Amino acid sequence: MPALPDGDPAPADGALPAGLDWQLPLRAYVHIPFCASRCGYCDFNTYTANEIGGFRFDAYVEAVLREVQLAVAVTEPRPLSSVFVGGGTPSLLPPADLAALLSGLREDFGIADGAEVTMEANPENVTSAALAAWLEAGVTRLSLGMQSADAGALQILQRQHTPGAAVAAAQAARAAGFDHVSLDLIYGIPGQSTSSWQETVLTALSAEPDHISAYALGVEEGTALARQVRRGEVPAPVPDTAAEQYDVADEVLSAHGLSWYEISNWARPAGACDHNLGYWRGDNWWGFGPGAHSHVDGVRWWNVKRPATYQSMLAAGHSPAAGREILTPAQRRLEQVMLEVRLAEGLDPADFDEAAIAQLRGRGLLENADGARLRLTRAGRMLADAVVGVLLGWD
Repeated sequence: MPALPDGDPAPADGALPAGLDWQLPLRAYVHIPFCASRCGYCDFNTYTANEIGGFRFDAYVEAVLREVQLAVAVTEPRPLSSVFVGGGTPSLLPPADLAALLSGLREDFGIADGAEVTMEANPENVTSAALAAWLEAGVTRLSLGMQSADAGALQILQRQHTPGAAVAAAQAARAAGFDHVSLDLIYGIPGQSTSSWQETVLTALSAEPDHISAYALGVEEGTALARQVRRGEVPAPVPDTAAEQYDVADEVLSAHGLSWYEISNWARPAGACDHNLGYWRGDNWWGFGPGAHSHVDGVRWWNVKRPATYQSMLAAGHSPAAGREILTPAQRRLEQVMLEVRLAEGLDPADFDEAAIAQLRGRGLLENADGARLRLTRAGRMLADAVVGVLLGWD
């Protein structure tokens, strides 16, 4: 039995502890680590063809399916509640390889009837033929990286598509038969004014998506953007501007029928991302692919990052896991609060100290949700970490 660096057996080799709560939904994340080019702000585990000597998509898919088979060998397979194919750039996968991936999950685990199957895509990869093939493979939800409708902002982010490409792609996806289409946006981009950001949000709405995500730009060490900021070539994001732009997004999206259901996500009725809701609600998930993380009933593990290492380990019949940890009750409690506080469905006040709740209400950071539950106000959403600290008695 292969061992992890700390001597503990790898989860996919049969080392999951006894007594797991398999009543929780099980979800699958599949990581596609390939990108045609690297965006300046991205620190995800992704690789261009030049960095890994070219893409061998079929060999990669074979490796992922071997990992799926290892997972099935140590679990009690039952239909997956959702599947999310992320990256990287999953839309670089030839349609036949994507279909093989989903078919393998269907055969080995099963995918529940009506389950959400999301795929991330770059606008420049969207064609009528690709859309038809993705639908045929079983994708039900398309998540498109738009980021901005401002040409200057896209240039700072080093995105390859033109300002109008994401809207055109979303409209084409709708016309092809996708009921669920999401657009991802980034705010707080240096040089993008709040009025330009508002125009970005309105442009995204013109595509009539049923879901929009909006994330604050972070400057992560090791990225091209971090080097540019350090050299003074690009100004650092301004937190106050980012907060102002978040307010604008919430106001505009709410006025157009998209309600926030998680701090960074807004949706029309029935448009929320079920897979991501599973993360925030504490469901089990198994991550496949290099660098993918998994969490099953308090056991967390993660795979080796390099695709070549990942593939060679699986070819030898070994788990690709690089490490794992078993969360303590205190760690699980912390994660539960940190995740649940982000949701519009809110928290049960009975789970927390009355004085902490009163303090947060008094500061305008909590408000009534449905029933007796409490949720973050808009101001509270921008201070979610501080709210968690108060709820857990740190402040």
